[in-house]
Amino acid sequence: MSDTALIEKVLEGNEHAFRLLVEKYSNDVFRTVFAVLRDQKEAEDAAQEVFMKIYTSLSQYENQGFKTWMTRIAVNHAIDVKRKQARRREEVVDALEQQALGTPRDSIEKEIIENDQRKLVRKRLDELPENYREVIYGFYIAEKSYQQMAEEQKVQVKTIETKLYRARSWMKKNWKEDDFS
Repeated sequence: MSDTALIEKVLEGNEHAFRLLVEKYSNDVFRTVFAVLRDQKEAEDAAQEVFMKIYTSLSQYENQGFKTWMTRIAVNHAIDVKRKQARRREEVVDALEQQALGTPRDSIEKEIIENDQRKLVRKRLDELPENYREVIYGFYIAEKSYQQMAEEQKVQVKTIETKLYRARSWMKKNWKEDDFS
């Protein structure tokens, strides 16, 4: 049965048709998510979440190539999961550092200011065009090498260099130092 026919049946309320779509594409979704997350358990969980997103978004699908549409959802979700993991790690490291230092009162003020600055920087990073945000985040926050990012995005190292150059240029043009104080 074709994808279009299965999608129509799902939209009519046929759950079995959706199960058939899941069976047909589960390996593709898993491989896509795993390529970003590099962790089997996380990829399995994320793949299930992707299928839930697909199910709830199916009414918005416009017959432009189901596998492509589904893969785009999977990649975006995997990137979101990776970002959440990085934020959680950062919060855990911050908490452990605080515990180890036994925060005196005067450093609490400093900590609040630094926390506000971190939030501001994250907010400003979200303003970056999406194609730049990924390389800026990967290079400066996740501290990945050009080679790592090129492998993850399945592009040449030169492409990553170009994206970073353009992202930096965009930031210089659109942001002022006063925006971060």
